[in-house]
Amino acid sequence: MAKTSIYLNFQGNTEEAFNHYKKVFKTEFTGQIFRMKDGPAMPGAPKLSEKEANSIMNIALPILGGTVIMGTDMLESMGHKLKIGNNTTISLEADTREDVDSLYKALSEGGSEMAPPMDMFWGYWGVCLDRFGIRWMFNGPLKK
Repeated sequence: MAKTSIYLNFQGNTEEAFNHYKKVFKTEFTGQIFRMKDGPAMPGAPKLSEKEANSIMNIALPILGGTVIMGTDMLESMGHKLKIGNNTTISLEADTREDVDSLYKALSEGGSEMAPPMDMFWGYWGVCLDRFGIRWMFNGPLKK
C-alpha cells in the first residue's frame, strides 16, 4: 500500500534527535534501524570513518495520525552539508515502479538536484527538488 512520510536529514545527530522524538511522541521505532555500515559500499565512494560507519542510514518513527518521520545522517566525507532546503524531504513510497516513474516525471519537471529513479539495494529510488523548491524522494519495489 502506498504511503507518504516526512524524511529529515541531520549532520551527525539523527540518533539523538530521534530518541528525543521517541520520548515526545511516546512511540517506538518501526522496522530496523540501519547504519551506514549495514549497506554495501557505493562504487567509487570514499571509505567511511568509524564515526560515519555508525551513523544512521535510515530510521523511522510514527508520530501523530499515522504520519511517520524518517531520518538519516548526512556524511561530510561525501560532501554533504546540512542547510535549510535540504533538511526536509517528502518521501513517497509507491506501489509500483511505474508509479514511481510517473510521480518523478511530474514532480521533477522544471526542477533541479535530480537523481532519476534507479535500482538500489533496498528498492527503486530517486529524488528531486521541484521547481518550487520542495525536495521529493521516491521509493518503489525491488526489480523482480
